[in-house]
Parts: sequence; C-alpha cells; structure tokens
Amino acid sequence: MKILYCGDVVARAGREAVLNNIDKLKDTYHPDVFIVNIENAAHGFGATPSICKDFLAKGTDVLVTGNHVWQQRELIPFLEESKRIIRPLNYPPYLPGRGFVEFETAKGKRILITQLLGRLFMEAVDCPAQAIDNLLKNYTLGKNIDAIFVDIHAEATAEKVSVGHYLDGRVSAVIGSHTHIPTADATIRDGGTAYMTDVGMCGDYNSVIGFEKEEPLNRLARKYTGGRLSPAKGSGTFCGVLIETDDTSGLAIKIEQIILKVDR
Repeated sequence: MKILYCGDVVARAGREAVLNNIDKLKDTYHPDVFIVNIENAAHGFGATPSICKDFLAKGTDVLVTGNHVWQQRELIPFLEESKRIIRPLNYPPYLPGRGFVEFETAKGKRILITQLLGRLFMEAVDCPAQAIDNLLKNYTLGKNIDAIFVDIHAEATAEKVSVGHYLDGRVSAVIGSHTHIPTADATIRDGGTAYMTDVGMCGDYNSVIGFEKEEPLNRLARKYTGGRLSPAKGSGTFCGVLIETDDTSGLAIKIEQIILKVDR
C-alpha cells in the first residue's frame, strides 16, 4: 500500500499548495490513500467544515487535526458528521468526534489512521501510550488490518522519537506533525515501522512557521505579546511523505520525503 501524507496546512498558502497539486501528486506517486493534516488551514488556526469539504471533494481521503481542533467552533458538529476526519485519540472519549478511522482503499485494502497528541509543552490530555495501546488491542497489523498510520502531533522531538520506538513493529508508520519544520530523519526503524520526526508544514516558508514575521520578532526582541499572529501571504511549499508498505506484513518497505515548491 502507498500512503501519501502531507503536513500541517497553514492558511491560504498551505491550502493552495495542496489543493492545486493533488492531481499532480496522485499522477506522480499513485497513492492508495491520501491523508492531510488540516490543523492550521483556517487563517492559521483550526479548520472549518467548508475547508474540510474542499479537501475531500478534491480527492483527499482522510483529514487529521491536532491541538487546534476546537479553534473553529463550527467544525465541532462536522467532527460528528464526517467519518473521514479525526481529532487526537487521547482527548477524553466523551468529546465530539473520533480519534481514529478505518479507510478502505479502491483496491479493497484497509488502513487504520489515528492521531496522538503529545503532552510535553502541550495542553493536558490523556496518556498517548495508553490510548494507542487500547486501540491496538483490536488490531493486528498484517492480520485484520493491512496498514496502520499514526500521526504524532507533538512539540518535543524526544517525545515523538519515543513514540516512534514504542510503536516500532506494531504499526506501519509514525509520522510527526505540529512543529512545521521538516526534519531530515525519515527512516525505517528496526521493527519495520516508517518514522519521521516532523513532515513539515504546507505553507509559506518565508515566515515564522507560516505566520508573518513582524509579530514573532516583536515577541522575541521586545517580550511583547499583545499583537496577533497573521498568516504569511507568499507562495506555499508542499511538504509531505510517501510510505510504501508490504502487502503481507503491513510493515514499511519505503519512506520518501516530498518537498514541492509552488509558485502562484
């Protein structure tokens, strides 16, 4: 199975970088499933139902979110309505939405897609290890599920690395998001799990993690945090990763970083 995942979509630049290149990406990489992180798609914070519908209508298959999932209030009912968008698994189970989805590809293969939220330097959430262990009690890779993809949405690199090792051999891929900067450590772990600490954002890189430079520089130099962050308005860059899994074991046999500069 070929899994194409693109990192945090940040505002208009990120949306255009993905939406305007879906056909090109599909023609080039022939993914069986196309996963998009829409965590920052609405003006840099969260997503709206209309944005989600645009991505799904254009040919993406499953949307994942992150710690900004509650930022746009109109999205909350849509989390219950749509079966192709997920919020972090380790939020309390009584909250709206679902923390995982099973997706069946056009070839009849089934992939489990889930997302974990980190706890270091982040808001208080349930234990990610316990949450994923409870989920995986119901799945055995290569037996009753063909592939398992885990997005670890976290601030601390050490926490992401730890999750990657913890799940090695139990899932097809553990791919990091949230910090918006692509890392150079795409690899396949000893147990056969594809891993990357952060896939990077889809957005304008002539910025501070997708936002205009002025306010972050004010915060750096003057310790003044009264201004608002505004999304950068330049051309976007697509950052993603392609993972290929073995049809029998469900473990990874290939991981490839994708960086595509997009000119308006």
